[in-house]
Amino acid sequence: MTHPTLSLLQGTVDLLVLRALQDGSAHGYAVSRWIRERTDGVLAMEDAALYQALHRLEARGWVGAEWGLSENNRRAKYYSLTPAGRRQLKSEVATWRQYAAAMLRVIEPA
Repeated sequence: MTHPTLSLLQGTVDLLVLRALQDGSAHGYAVSRWIRERTDGVLAMEDAALYQALHRLEARGWVGAEWGLSENNRRAKYYSLTPAGRRQLKSEVATWRQYAAAMLRVIEPA
């Protein structure tokens, strides 16, 4: 079954990118692909939003970056979580779990 692509809620982009990098470094396209595949195509991130998020996370010290070669042998910037980024991811996951649980209490029948 095909799901419509949903717009990302404000505040979710950083969490998605941090989570995509949790298992290791990746270039921007791989991060975008991971999000799309992990959500069965329901969530998709436009390139501009993705790269703005990566630069913002790098400026905050949550993500580090270095140049390398992609699987197509092209030069690509690879991003990885810093220790501060791992702490931030843990914090954001806890917040979202609390938020999701509260929302489910609201939308589910009593």
